Amino acid sequence: MTQKILFTTMLQNIHIHKAATFSGHKDCIYALEKETNETFFSAGSDGFVVRWSISKPDEGELIAQVASSVYALHYLPFENQLLVGQNHEGIYKIDLSNNAIIQSAKITTSQIFDIKSSNKYILIATGDGLLVSLSRQDLSVVSKIKLSEKSIRCIAINPLHGTYAVGCSDFSIQIFSFSGNQLLHRLEAHSNSVFSLAYSPDGKYLISGSRDAALKIWETENYQLHQSIPAHLFAVNNILFSENGQYFATASMDKTIKLWNADSFRLLKVIDKARHASHTTSVNKLLWLGNELVSASDDKKIFLWQIEGLV
Repeated sequence: MTQKILFTTMLQNIHIHKAATFSGHKDCIYALEKETNETFFSAGSDGFVVRWSISKPDEGELIAQVASSVYALHYLPFENQLLVGQNHEGIYKIDLSNNAIIQSAKITTSQIFDIKSSNKYILIATGDGLLVSLSRQDLSVVSKIKLSEKSIRCIAINPLHGTYAVGCSDFSIQIFSFSGNQLLHRLEAHSNSVFSLAYSPDGKYLISGSRDAALKIWETENYQLHQSIPAHLFAVNNILFSENGQYFATASMDKTIKLWNADSFRLLKVIDKARHASHTTSVNKLLWLGNELVSASDDKKIFLWQIEGLV
């Protein structure tokens, strides 16, 4: 009974405030990427790549405009460069000191759904089922591995174990080591495409989200299923841990954002249109900036949420 009262009190003490709206995109927004706690990038179907400042939401800076949709962005902080995954055209590397495209690599004629990086490599998830590894230095191809006859949708890097996870539209999750890209585990994980993966900051858990609307929590010691949660009404598009690792947020095609406790995996708060004037269509991507949360949607809008009550 005491635990239930404490949890109810926690729910009551979390307050959500929409602090800013970032408008300017002409079509669906699919990608968000953090630069600093004050600035971030966005991109989507209109091919615009935009830098935003949370202090000046009406003054987006156009970094680049590409010919087709962008599903993936990735910031390289040490180089001050931005990687842009342009569907059907490959990867562009942008020097942010002058907003110039300095390198490109046409690694696929299909979609690019995700981009992640390690110290040496850039990992690319493609629509034609290829996992592509590039040199971080010059974008040269290190390896191409055909994982599936269907799309590879997402990649997550374990912060501690030297491994990474790949989510596929064949419903599987595949775990690799960076050493030789060795396949360690293959999980028949969901009943539909795996759209999002996120490791807990301590590396103990992997959370997967799918088009089947479920969240699944996997223990990374042996990748046994720890818990399955019917989390949303429609597809889970994105999962993201807070910077302190105590919470994670999920975005869904059901138009909602949900906040979860990272220790108990219990739902803490729902952000929706009725209660918070949130998005009117699918929420595609999330970004934590400290205790503030950024969300992007098919409705062409980006919102900044101030969340009070999270410690």
